[in-house]
Amino acid sequence: MDKTEFNKSQVIKYLIVTFGIAYTIQIVVWLLYNSGYTMIGQWVMAVMMFAPMTGVLLSGGKLNGMGWKPHIRQNWKTILIAWFSPLILTAIGAGLYFTVFPSHFDLSGSYFIEMGGEDALKQMEEQGLSYPMLILISSIVCITYAPIFNMLVAVGEESGWRGFLYPQLKTKFGKRLGCIIGGIIWGLWHCPLIWLIGYEYGTDYIGFPIVGMLAFCVITVALGIICDWLYERSKCIWIPSIFHGAFNAAATIPLCITIANTGSMRLLGSAPNGLLAGLPFIILALVLFIKSKSKENAK
Repeated sequence: MDKTEFNKSQVIKYLIVTFGIAYTIQIVVWLLYNSGYTMIGQWVMAVMMFAPMTGVLLSGGKLNGMGWKPHIRQNWKTILIAWFSPLILTAIGAGLYFTVFPSHFDLSGSYFIEMGGEDALKQMEEQGLSYPMLILISSIVCITYAPIFNMLVAVGEESGWRGFLYPQLKTKFGKRLGCIIGGIIWGLWHCPLIWLIGYEYGTDYIGFPIVGMLAFCVITVALGIICDWLYERSKCIWIPSIFHGAFNAAATIPLCITIANTGSMRLLGSAPNGLLAGLPFIILALVLFIKSKSKENAK
């Protein structure tokens, strides 16, 4: 990665393009959801992940120099961390959530029914696949090919956030404040979805949608610190993309073993974007944050 010089006009152009594309797409997703085309809306939402990469290109930035060679031999430890830590931390967070709210644990498939309908569950059972077995298979997928498959989409965000914006912000505001500002920007980028379709937290909670937006920004700040650490450690944009992809894959599993309607408790979990279930990620980010402070003070 080349040494970054802060370019105010380029950063402003990047944010205008990235937010403009994303917010337009999110309105389209809202319209699709309202028309009953949920699955199509989810695919369109995936396309939105390339808005940050597009923002880099249209603002005059360059993708080269972000570290496109994985250098597996020197980065194998970092790759393993990026690959497996999201599922491990998600499992710990879900365990914490269900310890506090044991009545929310559910293996009947109520969440699955709410998302796909009773026919989907019946068809699965007719094929000889029990719901607990589905959860097990999903967990195996999360530690096999899902991180790589999702990485190919997540790199659209990571090249924009960690590859372009974070280096710019860290140059201007310092590493710690730059990561915090970058994480807040990343969270705000999702805000229309949180408001329009209840993204991540639903709509049945106190303070909708502002509280949900604030909670999500806490999580994106934490995830941003971790992804930035992975990027700095590996100097390869694919590594935080693996983490991002593995997180997205693992995040759905706790929801599948949770009762369908938890109301305001959705802000706490059981998915890792909740403030309670997300504690392992927040604590890890805090440790890395403090560690980076110690390193800066030692210089």
